[in-house]
Amino acid sequence: MAAPSTDLDEVDQRIIAELRRDGRASLSDLADRLGIARATVRARMERLQARGEIVGFSVLTRSDVTAQPVRGLMMIAIEGRGTERIIARLAGLPEITAVHSTNGRWDIIAEIGTRTLEELDAVLMKVRGYEGVLASETSLLLSTRRASRR
Repeated sequence: MAAPSTDLDEVDQRIIAELRRDGRASLSDLADRLGIARATVRARMERLQARGEIVGFSVLTRSDVTAQPVRGLMMIAIEGRGTERIIARLAGLPEITAVHSTNGRWDIIAEIGTRTLEELDAVLMKVRGYEGVLASETSLLLSTRRASRR
């Protein structure tokens, strides 16, 4: 796979924005919404995939959300060089749906999904107890909206 590039032009950015809004849109629908030719949309999408800008498509189902209706983001500060060890422990928890490295105050951000607030609290307490976790801050996700057009 080609290395991702940051030199997306306005058309590429608009195509990606439309796909984020509706990943199932047909090439014809995308072309109509963007005011460009269908062949251009197809060629641009193929190029974006070949360059690694678009790495895949996913579906979010009702069960993805309702199976874990309590969702949150846990920002975690880690002592020294323990990041890989903490990430490995987090990956072993079924309630952790993703772990992201980041910059700034927090070393990693963990996405958490549980059925109840009590289960979420138990996960938070477990993670806070890991050796090397210095501090954490958690925000509950109240709602999720798709990115809209500019």
